[in-house]
Amino acid sequence: MNILEAKIYESATTPIAIAPDLVIGGDKVVLMAGPCSVESYEQTRTVAETLYALGVPILRGGAFKPRTSPHSFQGLGVEGLKILHDVADEFGLLVITEALGVEHVPLVMEYADIIQIGSRNMQHFPLLWAVGETTKPVLLKRGFMSTVTEWLLAAEHIATRGNERIILCERGIRSFGTETRNTLDTNAIALAKLEAHWPVIGDPSHATGRADLVLPASRAGIAAGADGLLVEVHPHPAGALSDGGQSLTLPEFSQLVSQVGKIAQAMGRSL
Repeated sequence: MNILEAKIYESATTPIAIAPDLVIGGDKVVLMAGPCSVESYEQTRTVAETLYALGVPILRGGAFKPRTSPHSFQGLGVEGLKILHDVADEFGLLVITEALGVEHVPLVMEYADIIQIGSRNMQHFPLLWAVGETTKPVLLKRGFMSTVTEWLLAAEHIATRGNERIILCERGIRSFGTETRNTLDTNAIALAKLEAHWPVIGDPSHATGRADLVLPASRAGIAAGADGLLVEVHPHPAGALSDGGQSLTLPEFSQLVSQVGKIAQAMGRSL
């Protein structure tokens, strides 16, 4: 009998309070957006200003980047964390960013409100244990070759160390198709909502790898029951140092907010 058959999980979502006035897993769909990589203060501030104007509460951005090629941009490190923190403070936003290793956890805790565990680190157990011993909310991305059961068990590694403030993120899985970067598994969003009590969000940017597919994938994710979205946005995607092809422009992101709001409303929710 596997963990899903054992019905260990409750079907009702337990909301995660990120701030006094912000809950993930409740009636509202929560958006998190920003550049794949923090490249400069000006770039990050431009995005944050747009988020603020659109009412999007959480700024995302990578300071430590686990790139497939060691020759690709690896992020600004601590400087990137400081930029995220300063810009978010200016606009009253919260920050989500990735902890790439155990040694990064104290740094990310200092500068961010949500610790992200990336797809490649879903089964990096020492890292899961480390964030499990913190009180910060943790966003756990599904591994791109992982089953839903493996994903939920990875979350259990965090929870058994004492931290139940977990947000699951479906970011697309590798399939036989080459037309898109990955395949957004809306089945997994719906199943995780049934089998786990943690909130579930979708990452349409990594799931598709194409900016022109991010909007329809976002609509599908919310329709499947996702409690939020993690979206890559860049002022000038063509010049981005990482993942420009899947990053929305600022006007495109504004359109996404409008359309996702309509889907959320149809589902009896709001932004």
